Amino acid sequence: MNRVVTPELLDTDSGTSEQIAASLSDLRRINRWFGGVPTSQSMVQSVSKKIGLRSLSLLEVAAGAGDVPLALSERLRSRGLRVDVTLLDRSPSHLRHRRDAARAVAGDALALPFANASFDLVSCCLFAHHLAPQALVKFVNEALRVCRIAVLINDLIRHPLHLTLVYAGLPLYRSHLTRHDAPASVYAAYTSREMIEILQRTDAADLNFTRHYLFRMAVIAWKLKR
Repeated sequence: MNRVVTPELLDTDSGTSEQIAASLSDLRRINRWFGGVPTSQSMVQSVSKKIGLRSLSLLEVAAGAGDVPLALSERLRSRGLRVDVTLLDRSPSHLRHRRDAARAVAGDALALPFANASFDLVSCCLFAHHLAPQALVKFVNEALRVCRIAVLINDLIRHPLHLTLVYAGLPLYRSHLTRHDAPASVYAAYTSREMIEILQRTDAADLNFTRHYLFRMAVIAWKLKR
């Protein structure tokens, strides 16, 4: 199954404010039901355990409404791990739909508007597949500049069975934007091998790769050797 890139409607601000809100709501359910939140949560817990910190600051890039980092922050709080979340998205209209008063900044993922080592972690969920290989290298290096500890990548794995499941699930989505974007995301996603090969070209000192529920990949790109 070759990688095929088709512009996703949510990225191009297609649709009304109500349609965008419905698509962001679909994304919230996708990440809650199909492994998105647990995948990011597992990476944060792994970092916390390895470095021995119980309080971490996290910048979520391409955050949309911020559902994934805010959900994992709520879950981890009950386990004694504090995660302070800042959201960044290129589109202010996406950030307006965030669920609470999390800090939010409109900005470019490839030129993050923050000083070096501003956050412990820089994270992204369902963003990496939007980037061509060289742009993905640029983003990870920029995220490594802004973080103190690691960059967390939560994304899809391209696979024919995954695509079949996505098409079967289209009736679950409220928005026509999501019905277009969901299969487009799988077509544009990287395989595990492709992702590792791309990230080996970054400035990361070390990489940890794991597979998760329903064709999710989790990559921790460490700033320093661990």
